[in-house]
Amino acid sequence: MNNTFFSGSYQQHEVQFLLKPITLPMLSLADKERLIQSGEKHYSQMLTAETVPSAEYLRLFYQAMSENKQRVANDLLILARKIIATRAEDITLVSLARAGTPIGVLLKTILTKLFKKTVRHYSLSIIRDVGIDQNALHFITQQHAINSLVFVDGWTGKGIIANELTASLARYAAHTEQIIPAELYVLTDLSGHAHLSASTEDYLIPSCLLNATVSGLISRSVYDQAWCAEDDFHGCVYYEHFKADDLSRYFIDEIYACCEVLATLSQQRLVLDTDTQQLHQQAQACLQHLAEQFAITNYHYIKPGIGEATRVLLRREARCLVLQASHASDTAHLRFLAEAREVPIVINPELPYQAVAIIKHII
Repeated sequence: MNNTFFSGSYQQHEVQFLLKPITLPMLSLADKERLIQSGEKHYSQMLTAETVPSAEYLRLFYQAMSENKQRVANDLLILARKIIATRAEDITLVSLARAGTPIGVLLKTILTKLFKKTVRHYSLSIIRDVGIDQNALHFITQQHAINSLVFVDGWTGKGIIANELTASLARYAAHTEQIIPAELYVLTDLSGHAHLSASTEDYLIPSCLLNATVSGLISRSVYDQAWCAEDDFHGCVYYEHFKADDLSRYFIDEIYACCEVLATLSQQRLVLDTDTQQLHQQAQACLQHLAEQFAITNYHYIKPGIGEATRVLLRREARCLVLQASHASDTAHLRFLAEAREVPIVINPELPYQAVAIIKHII
């Protein structure tokens, strides 16, 4: 196996990326969107070049941190306690790159420092239509007990990645006879597809505002059989030249400082029982309504939730941004991105989420 183990801009004890650093030609946003929608290439085969955020956009990131870091910290403590309750001994966190990586780093820090647990943390690739990186998963199962694994992500949107995880683990079991429970832990579960979440509300997780500069300087994971050997991990680009602008450490330190304070308090918000059926129905009704409103036949063009909407405005060609309210603080960065790219904003007070992005159909 010709793979390199590295930790990006994180410390080695915080995470081991099971990704292969590669050099990849960068495409324009328009070219990438055309190739995706024409079916010539899968989205996982291509990247657009990332840039350092502007000073004005960074101001919105710091504002999001100031307003929401305590809520994120509280939700992380809820997840940490639930993980401890369901894992008898050692804990192996497996975060889904890339949005799950900062959450995984924080959970490892919390479990290790605040709860004195023995924890290992890996971050691997999972891609829609491709599934989880089976080579990376095999590497983990060779090193750690199956019942120690905990899959971690930031949030669920429509539940596509949660479903990919379930399907991937079923394929893995068929090939290896090792049954790994498809239990996904997230901060907030909008669609009812996670095994456990601390919230089901669409709130702003500040790390969603940024790309590589809050995720250890790595790109979204990429996979192309043209360059990827059969036994390789999925690939990523390491943006080492962004080092001076990296906020990965800032994000971890700020949130963890809140966790330390909250962990000493007797009063904490408790996790509530989740009505997954109700969340499924709400998500489906929302998708159906928006599909009818905008004459959309492919639900992949509808991205519900702040996190998914942010990804669209950062990485895709957006047709419009639908907001629940016109001046909500949690969507200030979305309005900024939409206005900068001349993406129309539609206000719908009946929206069950704070934001939904609609991808532009160009083919």
